[in-house]
Amino acid sequence: MKIKASILGLACSVFVLGGVHNASAADGVTIGMAVAFSGWMEAYDGEAAKMAQLWIEQTNAKGGLLGQPIKVISGDTKTDRVEGAKVGQDLVKQGANLLLVSADYDYGAPAALQAQKAKIISVFMGASDPKAGVVGVGPYSFTANNAGQLEGAIMADWGYQKKNLRKGYMLVDETIEYNKSVCAGYNWSLKNDKGTVVGQDTFKGLDPTISSQITRLSEAIRNDGVDHIMLCSTNPGAASSVRQLRAAGITLPIFSATAMDGTYWLNSVPGLKDFYLPSQALAVNDPRPAVNEISAAFEKKFGKPPTTQYAYPIYAFLDLWAKAVTEAKTTDAAIVVAEMNKLKDAPTVLGPRTFTPKLHVQIDMPMFVMSYADSKETPGEEWRIKDTIPDAVLYRLKGN
Repeated sequence: MKIKASILGLACSVFVLGGVHNASAADGVTIGMAVAFSGWMEAYDGEAAKMAQLWIEQTNAKGGLLGQPIKVISGDTKTDRVEGAKVGQDLVKQGANLLLVSADYDYGAPAALQAQKAKIISVFMGASDPKAGVVGVGPYSFTANNAGQLEGAIMADWGYQKKNLRKGYMLVDETIEYNKSVCAGYNWSLKNDKGTVVGQDTFKGLDPTISSQITRLSEAIRNDGVDHIMLCSTNPGAASSVRQLRAAGITLPIFSATAMDGTYWLNSVPGLKDFYLPSQALAVNDPRPAVNEISAAFEKKFGKPPTTQYAYPIYAFLDLWAKAVTEAKTTDAAIVVAEMNKLKDAPTVLGPRTFTPKLHVQIDMPMFVMSYADSKETPGEEWRIKDTIPDAVLYRLKGN
């Protein structure tokens, strides 16, 4: 297994093959990346890892952390859980003070557990499962992302309050747990607003057709007054479902989740409109100058801007982590985590972030509601739910 170590922003780099390096005070701060540089998870990990590299380069240009440049060591988990555990263990032995892991609970947890065992902080770069943190790994683990339930909750609340949509119908792709979590948040939020979930149906994302689901949905529209659809799915199945819904003549507003963020899939649904989803950032023309500066720096370094919002959360997290390290004057996990657990609506380039000893995932931060029309993604207003998502919904306990 090849482990690459480098000090970004400096002229030197060193490659360590199969060796073990014990960190000392003179080594400064080391960030390990146990992420998928190959396999299907690379689509989610790749740009987030590049964004982390950009953040490290910018931080080193300002003098580094604790007075020394940050060093990076990395290993390819190859979208494999067993390999993830091996890479995580190796990077811990190499002296990582912070371990970045894959943007999915199932694929990132094996590496994160190695960090937890060694009492080192880990962060999932984009996982939306609340288990990606304290519950599923331990008190030293975080996720840079929001809970999937928040995405569904925001869409239900925004639709109810701003578009007067009262009767929803859920289409749930059962391929992965994230989809179920999104719809759990939507279901709770719409009912919390006194709206009605008229019905729901399930499908598999790789199904070639959802014709039977469309038939049942059409009946609910005619008989029960359904006025919008909540599609809880990921691409490519999600885009296929949208195309089939529109081809069947169903023109109701369609809500979805952050997994469909971006415009790369729009050529499969020509003329799409009345489609909405929540997002943390827009790669082009974000309403916030600071985000546009990051996007421009990313494009300059890597040749093109990020494809989706999934590149950005790790940047905001690293800012908070670095601030905690600076205030604590150490990378000691227990001390740094204690600092981070005090954060309540802490400002970041992406908006406020909150951590508590119980939750290391965002469950009430604001997100932009994106609208799609004429092959473009346009940011609408920023929306924040008014009530706290209950544990029964976050952990999808029986009946929720």
